[in-house]
Amino acid sequence: MAKLSRGKYAQAISDRSGLAFPYKEMVTEWNGSFVHNSEFEPKQPQIQPTRFTGDPQGLMNARPARVEPATENLLPGNPLSLISGSSTVTVTEPAHGRATNDTVVFRNVDGSPGGLAYSLFENSSGFSITVIDINSYSFNCGSNATVTENSGGMFVTAGPVTLTP
Repeated sequence: MAKLSRGKYAQAISDRSGLAFPYKEMVTEWNGSFVHNSEFEPKQPQIQPTRFTGDPQGLMNARPARVEPATENLLPGNPLSLISGSSTVTVTEPAHGRATNDTVVFRNVDGSPGGLAYSLFENSSGFSITVIDINSYSFNCGSNATVTENSGGMFVTAGPVTLTP
């Protein structure tokens, strides 16, 4: 194998200044430049990448996914339709999304729908419904109406048996 020179009299050209310096006094910078040790510049701290360790804390104002609680729906004016001599009540609730055998509780019923007491419709255990179409359903109130009418008032609400606050 060939012997290399020891560099006693060897010189090298600096990449930064272009001047000749003794070979033994030359160093390589972080960017690969071959420079004299008097011209050496260390790597800037801003260039040093910081080690990513992850976020040790939770996010501020985080909004975790949750299931919305059941709420009451405000029905259109006079949503209860009763026919004299029948105990079936038809309720108008646009786009109700309910299914047959769901239990619905009515609140804020005004007057005496179909000649029956309003308290009959505000049964705390609710009524099992039968879906007619996308905008209406019916239930059996247990008493026959004495008047054929659409009634109930302007602020009738329909909702689940229990509401979560």
